[in-house]
Amino acid sequence: MNVILINEFKKEYPGISVKYIQAPQDTDTNRATLTTQISGGAGPDVYLGDVVWPAQFASHQLALPLSQYLPKSYWNTFASGLVAGATYNGKVYAAPFFEDQGFLYYRKDILKADNLPVPTTWEQVVSDAKVAQSKKQVQYGYVFQGANYEGATCDYMEFLTDAGGKVLSSDGKKSALDSSAAVKALTFEQSLVKQGIAPAAVSTYQETQSMNTFQDGNSLFLRNWDYAYASANGQGSKVAGKVGVAPMPNFQGQSGTGYSNIGGWNLYVNPHSKNVAADLTFVKFMTGATAQKIIATQFSEIPTNEAVRTDASVKASNAVLAIVPQTKLIARPSNSPAYPEVSQAIYQAVNGVLAGSQSPSAAIKKASSQIDSAVSNGGL
Repeated sequence: MNVILINEFKKEYPGISVKYIQAPQDTDTNRATLTTQISGGAGPDVYLGDVVWPAQFASHQLALPLSQYLPKSYWNTFASGLVAGATYNGKVYAAPFFEDQGFLYYRKDILKADNLPVPTTWEQVVSDAKVAQSKKQVQYGYVFQGANYEGATCDYMEFLTDAGGKVLSSDGKKSALDSSAAVKALTFEQSLVKQGIAPAAVSTYQETQSMNTFQDGNSLFLRNWDYAYASANGQGSKVAGKVGVAPMPNFQGQSGTGYSNIGGWNLYVNPHSKNVAADLTFVKFMTGATAQKIIATQFSEIPTNEAVRTDASVKASNAVLAIVPQTKLIARPSNSPAYPEVSQAIYQAVNGVLAGSQSPSAAIKKASSQIDSAVSNGGL
């Protein structure tokens, strides 16, 4: 994908030389490599980085504050919620390149056979699951990511935001997790396991395990990222042709769809770059209409450019892209340099509750205390 996009850039800007450098595939290795390089005054001029890096990289002078160079009109071209996730201390440190988010995948054939609509609330997910399980159409009703890793934070952020809670205070300097909303969200996750709607082993599930369970025909619903639609309908899947996609549900009584956690990748500029003008030109091209349409239609990635993601021809190219304009986004609490520690506190709490070693209320209190400690130390 990157080579194709760079070639398109060269066609429009033949006077700007671009050298593509392959980064380590492992995100943590890539982050460590870039940190070492940029801290030493080296590294690439423009680099691709995770959406949860802005605060960490900004606080350690590893990224240029792009909002000081690019006008408000540029930032207004992005879909709602994306720029907020790239902001730290009022400045935007990254340009959203392509997005990922959570979706609800479902068995179209089973819902049709049971005369059930696609659920829009978590309560419907539970009731639909019970119907399908009682008829032995599936073993489980809903599978998701509950292992002791970052994915559990992503899933929990959706439940938490649906319930009206948040992780950090607005200034990012203290925990806001210890709330009735946070307990409600985690109690609901726990109830999925207690009722047998989710497998007991969901406390060990990452994306691969939940994906395999669903595409082997063993679950009515799946929470996963955008790639799951192609995978579930692809060769080797036992449910190919039987899978639909919808926005994430909300809790009953809440308005609109539920929230989808934001994943994906941003473009950052090295603060030591001697070619800032060219860097900005490159960033603007990669987040503009030409590159974003290629990302969407040729590689099935979710474009960050609002005009592209709502374009009829783009939406028609992929069922997931057709759903994207209906979704609401929530970023992880990465506006703190201590985000790795904050996320660890969350996913350990979630995993402990799903595994049965903690109660929701005790887990939330412990996680909130850990988060307070982490943000007070500035993530160092």
